[in-house]
Amino acid sequence: MVWTGTWVAERLGVELIGDEELPALLGLALRRNPKRAHLLVSSVLGKHVPQRPSVVYASGLALGRRVRQLLGDEEAARSVVLGYAETATALGHAVADGLGLAPYLHSTRRPVAGVARAGGFEESHSHATSHLLLPEDPKLLAGDGPLVLVDDEFSTGNTVLNTIRALHERYPRGRYVVVALVDMRSAADLGRLDAFATEIGARVDLIAGAAGTVRLPAGVLEKGQALVAEQERAFGAGVGSVRDTAPGSVREGAPGSASDTAPGLVSDEAPGPIRDAAPGSVPESAPGLVSDTAPGPVRDAARGSVREGAPGLASDAASGSVPEAAPGLVPDTAPGPVRDAAPGSVREGAQGPAPVPAPCAPGEVPVRVEVGWPGGLPDGGRHGFTAGHRERLEAALPAMADAIAEALPAPVRPAPVERLGTPGQTREPLAAPAAPPAGPRVLVLGFEELMYAPLRLGTALEDAGHDVRYSTTTRSPVLAVDDPGYAIRTRLVFPAHDDPADGPGERYAYNVAGAGFDAVVLVVDSAADTPALHAPDGLLAQLAAHIPRVVLAVIPSYIPSYVPSHIPSRTPTVRVTEATEAPERSSMLPEPLRGPAFSSYAPEEVGWLLQDLSDVELEAPTEEREEAIQSGGAHYAESLPVEYQPSERYQELFHAALESSAARMARAVGTVTETVLAERSARPVLVSLARAGTPVGVLMRRWAKARHGLDLPHYAVSIVRGRGIDANALRWLAAHHDPADVVFVDGWTGKGAITRELAEAVKEFEGFDPEIAVLADPGSCVRTYGTREDFLIPSACLNSTVSGLISRTVLRSDLVGPDDFHGAKFYRELAEADVSVAFLDAVAARFDEVAATVDTDVKELLATDRTPTWEGWAAVERISEEYGIHDVNLVKPGVGETTRVLLRRVPWKILAKRGADAELAHVRLLAEQRGVPVEVVDELPYSCVGLIHPQYTRGATGADGKAVVSQ
Repeated sequence: MVWTGTWVAERLGVELIGDEELPALLGLALRRNPKRAHLLVSSVLGKHVPQRPSVVYASGLALGRRVRQLLGDEEAARSVVLGYAETATALGHAVADGLGLAPYLHSTRRPVAGVARAGGFEESHSHATSHLLLPEDPKLLAGDGPLVLVDDEFSTGNTVLNTIRALHERYPRGRYVVVALVDMRSAADLGRLDAFATEIGARVDLIAGAAGTVRLPAGVLEKGQALVAEQERAFGAGVGSVRDTAPGSVREGAPGSASDTAPGLVSDEAPGPIRDAAPGSVPESAPGLVSDTAPGPVRDAARGSVREGAPGLASDAASGSVPEAAPGLVPDTAPGPVRDAAPGSVREGAQGPAPVPAPCAPGEVPVRVEVGWPGGLPDGGRHGFTAGHRERLEAALPAMADAIAEALPAPVRPAPVERLGTPGQTREPLAAPAAPPAGPRVLVLGFEELMYAPLRLGTALEDAGHDVRYSTTTRSPVLAVDDPGYAIRTRLVFPAHDDPADGPGERYAYNVAGAGFDAVVLVVDSAADTPALHAPDGLLAQLAAHIPRVVLAVIPSYIPSYVPSHIPSRTPTVRVTEATEAPERSSMLPEPLRGPAFSSYAPEEVGWLLQDLSDVELEAPTEEREEAIQSGGAHYAESLPVEYQPSERYQELFHAALESSAARMARAVGTVTETVLAERSARPVLVSLARAGTPVGVLMRRWAKARHGLDLPHYAVSIVRGRGIDANALRWLAAHHDPADVVFVDGWTGKGAITRELAEAVKEFEGFDPEIAVLADPGSCVRTYGTREDFLIPSACLNSTVSGLISRTVLRSDLVGPDDFHGAKFYRELAEADVSVAFLDAVAARFDEVAATVDTDVKELLATDRTPTWEGWAAVERISEEYGIHDVNLVKPGVGETTRVLLRRVPWKILAKRGADAELAHVRLLAEQRGVPVEVVDELPYSCVGLIHPQYTRGATGADGKAVVSQ
């Protein structure tokens, strides 16, 4: 694939230098600007490049969480977040959401009659320089808590310095935090921030998702202007054209010239196809990191050359967008046909000149939809947005998304297609998809500063299962060149339609025409719902010329309450919808526990639907627990075994096992994750069975994020054999997610007891699919798995120290009430022995290595009959009778279950399959330490089987949760 800065870099000698993920986050374009020739085009901002709303929102959330971590909760609660108009209004708002405790305000270029200025500043390099600060609450900026300033790009630092200087004179404070998606300062500018902080006597911190710089050769400004002029002349000659928009409009720099193409389209070739990525949600991990697992060209920052197969870049080969990526996210690289601008057409890529796609035939009149925006809720942060506003918006979003969805085209069932091969190859037929009818490909298009409301409507549509992209219109004039190595492929031009204070002018929408959208939802505020919007050359007409369905959603422009009533405002009628009532008792349930307060996992890796019993004494020696269980006086889930502390020799075995099996485990993780995405849900909610399933759930989440740019929710819940799954946890999940998207995850299957337990337990809850997705299914108990081989999963070797320092779950009536989650302990005191994150990192580091193999495995797996045979259960029954145990609950098959027997129960003997020594070194060591014989046997479907000592079978727990007596 081609970096979307290649076209500019090759012609001007511009180089992008810095973190290797930068080319995946930034492309390059040219603009007619006397102060800066090039434009850094972000793939995760949602301004010039259509991107998944969840990706755009996650990039800001992650930065906000980093700010909160930097400040601490007390200082975060005293802070104010300030975003920059117009580009960073939604980014700043998302940072405020991630911070969670601070009000938000963004600067504006729209003065509002009756609202006093609280400040202003200049953006020196911009095409429109003046920023106003118009908070409804004049005290918003007057506090002495930290001020968090958010922009998409931190380059010279001039804008930030102008802002801080202006505000510090009026509202001095001791601390500022600057936040940006990318820190692109030159070496000369790196010291300015520190020097400025010293000058004003305040602390100034900087948080960025990625860092680097743009190396500009001498005379680049003049060369850039000449290149723009050259492209315009070429257009006039019909070669490599830059085409204008509405009939009769004037091109920049070419007075008097007229368009020879479709209204509103700017292109020099045909707009190329845009690759559909797998739906994605995020990161909520560290921002700015992109790990592209698909091979493709990457510009070497030091030389400006292109190297193949390096990670960090994923350019959409034919879209006007760089990859659908965000911090930690990558696009879908699966082969297959791509959509061209002409509806239904398929082509093999943008190779050489191609005709400009004709606009859609005149069709439907744009549809106006009343979204039900809550009365009195600000449309964004122009006048301030508080935590209370945030709560109202979150509650209203699902209903507003439903209102928009009703206006979208009806789903159509995709027809069978052919996968395109390389020239000369036979095309491979694909079966008709078995999935439900596919929905339309939708663009939610915001309007200049109005970025956050459209973004959140987009995330709500995405949460509802729609295929959505998001971008906004802009004031910024940029050259469009239809080349895969250029970030701005097409341009729509239309007149301003909000009566701007600085007078009429052109406005732009980039990478929209020719992008294959089936519908566009244009979101504007009521101040912009003017005759100019609906004019023959207006934005609605331009969109209708290229997209079959245009939906207009108008949000009331928020006017502060103290503004006199005679001040006019355009406020349309608003439909009010009642929020859907949450499932019974959901309001009583707490939010999930997260690290570092509970577990050593990062907070975004997993939310534990458990209660913290860390201060309760629950441990008992293994033999005492066994006796209590066997006597019928206790259930195994009512106490905890003493945590096994591995010897130095055993720790060495663990690390050796991890080194030898990490790639094998990564392959299984990839296979099961891809199977889930292909068959279960495009945006699954991973729910691991605590605790053995939780490391697997985290790894599946990491795979989805690394390979597809998906930021999947992941929770851990308790299930207890004989007593079922935590019903309150299911109620919480049903209140916050669609149960149909929930995928239960476990580490492995033994004989399938938990598989059966889960299937029985979820019968009482509508919509949940009981099938578990597991890493290894040696017992052939499930359809969704990474492998059916019984291999050593290193996380089975240890207890809490490889599972986030969390105990196994506890269910005891004196500790867990009817409205409580099941309990567990967080062993903070074992932090020095914790290898939980090291284990995850070791496996995730092998993702790139196994990616190609996983693709092959999944293709073969999806074509295979995976109906469970339950041969493992049959083998357990046979072993139970053959060894005179007569109780399948005392037979624990597989490497993982055998390890558990040796660590937690009273083992009798170990059955080891002949020839499986490579998987069993740790098992033999544990057996040696506990004096347990190992018996080598033939014809065993598992690598090993652990047998619990018959001496203790009188109280072993049966499938019904009651004590049973062995015969």
